[in-house]
Amino acid sequence: MAYGQLRESTARVSSEPEPSIEAGTAPVEIGLNAAIVAVTGNEPVVLVIRHEADSAGATDGLPFGPFSPLQHRTLESGLRAWVHRQAGLELGYAEQLYTFGDRGRHAQPGDLSPHVVSIGYLALTQVKPSMEMQHGVWRSWYHYFPWEDWRRGRPEILEATMEPRLREWASERTSVPQPVSRQERVRICFGLDGAAWDEEKVLERYELLYEAGLIEEAARDGRDAARQWSQRPRLGVPMQYDHRRILATAIGRVRAKIKYRPVIFELMPDDFTLFELQRTVEAILGPHLHKQNFRRLVEGAGLVEPTGDVKMRTGGRPAKLYRFRREVLMERPAPGVRVKPGKV
Repeated sequence: MAYGQLRESTARVSSEPEPSIEAGTAPVEIGLNAAIVAVTGNEPVVLVIRHEADSAGATDGLPFGPFSPLQHRTLESGLRAWVHRQAGLELGYAEQLYTFGDRGRHAQPGDLSPHVVSIGYLALTQVKPSMEMQHGVWRSWYHYFPWEDWRRGRPEILEATMEPRLREWASERTSVPQPVSRQERVRICFGLDGAAWDEEKVLERYELLYEAGLIEEAARDGRDAARQWSQRPRLGVPMQYDHRRILATAIGRVRAKIKYRPVIFELMPDDFTLFELQRTVEAILGPHLHKQNFRRLVEGAGLVEPTGDVKMRTGGRPAKLYRFRREVLMERPAPGVRVKPGKV
């Protein structure tokens, strides 16, 4: 592994007797969701499992499995076990994201099944030619969030489709007092009216679209705002349950993390060119980066070192090969790729 050692938290089993179930309460099950991210062909991809289409037409979901305190010593070991069993994939770097427990996230009308609380994980890996997927497929995360891909400039879907509807929704009167107005939230989240685009606000943008009723999941979940639109645009590919929300959380986390931790090298082979590294960073963050400034930043930060070998490129000069310089972990506390999109 390129970065650090994984740490498993120790699960503690309480010796206290189980409380009795009172009237009006319902059993709860603990599940584990994994947003497993890689970069292949200069595209950020996530592992999805295909299911039968739900009422929103969504077939894609993140890998999911139950946590069994009898079989799994820790939450993370449980995650690794069923991902290997379900997809034949050995996870590398993994970290806990968030606990998703909103009422109704799995429930259907009249459903009396146990409430499912999911603990989301972000995992980084590499797609290798020899990798045989038993289940699931790799799919670009920009299929689900097309407005997040700024590698060719501001996405057309933002200006042509999303901005007019968001402004319309923001202008509506609401009886619920809010500390920040709808107009200001739209401006900040989507970089309108002179506000800067913050690539880390992936979840905030998704939540705002859900609240405005502009995405399929809001209609599927019966949100009132979704009924207000006579012609609702299709904004990205929907996912089952609240899995697009979990994926949005994962994208925002990894975009922030690569700036202060060298986790980007979990997505790279042992040897790589600086051009390949730049393309991987661009794939994750969204915007295009200035080539020479990026190289100066990476080399000046001491993140990489030359291997002494070169890689032959079709129709071009040989490119120097580099590797992650592990010593940087001991030299400073936050050795990340501190790029500033739009300025690098």
